Amino acid sequence: MSATRTLATARRVLRQLTHDPRTIALLLLVPVLLTVLLYYVYADDRELFDRIGASLLGIFPMITMFLVTSIATLRERTSGTLERLLSMPLGKADLILGYALAFGLLAVAQAALVTGVTIWFLDLDFAGSPWLLLLIALLDALLGTALGLFVSAFAATEFQAVQFMPALILPQLLLCGLLTPRDTMQPVLEAVSNVLPLSYAVDGMNEVLRNSGVTGDLVRDIAIVAGSALLVLLLGAATLRRRTP
Repeated sequence: MSATRTLATARRVLRQLTHDPRTIALLLLVPVLLTVLLYYVYADDRELFDRIGASLLGIFPMITMFLVTSIATLRERTSGTLERLLSMPLGKADLILGYALAFGLLAVAQAALVTGVTIWFLDLDFAGSPWLLLLIALLDALLGTALGLFVSAFAATEFQAVQFMPALILPQLLLCGLLTPRDTMQPVLEAVSNVLPLSYAVDGMNEVLRNSGVTGDLVRDIAIVAGSALLVLLLGAATLRRRTP
């Protein structure tokens, strides 16, 4: 693994993305617009908006980063770009880390924008630090990036990449505690939710919502989300293929 090759890969991906304004708009504006829409849906129930809005600060970035990363990486493979790159002195780790760094920078911008709008324009009421909300939102976006890189190895077309969303993202959305507390679910469903990283992202947001300081549960939630993102990145490097059959 070489830092020079990793940074060169990241610069190339970012340069390509700057020529795709629709992708940039999807990454940066859609989570903000969805959060604003939610604000007006719950305009008469601010307490409910605070609870759901905090959770969605982590969910929206994860979903958008998953979609964009999986499709962009698959496009590199189907166009032959990935095969040409891997025929050069470029290791799989260099490539995966380069992609993760490029999309990670976009994740920082996305998480900062949606968190800033939610806190200062939509007046989200929470007890903890806004930096902790931003940190969890960023980790969720990085987790979405890692999942997108991982599933791109198993898709042959962009449509198939999108089809992984119901398989990987929607079950987490249903079981993460957003719709109903996890401890009130059926025991089997609660057990499944306990191994899903998005559950801990929502738990972490709720910890910041309720507590002014850093709690042990919050540290646990952050560590699990960060560890899950790292694990999926390693799996993505292990399953990376030069081309799609």
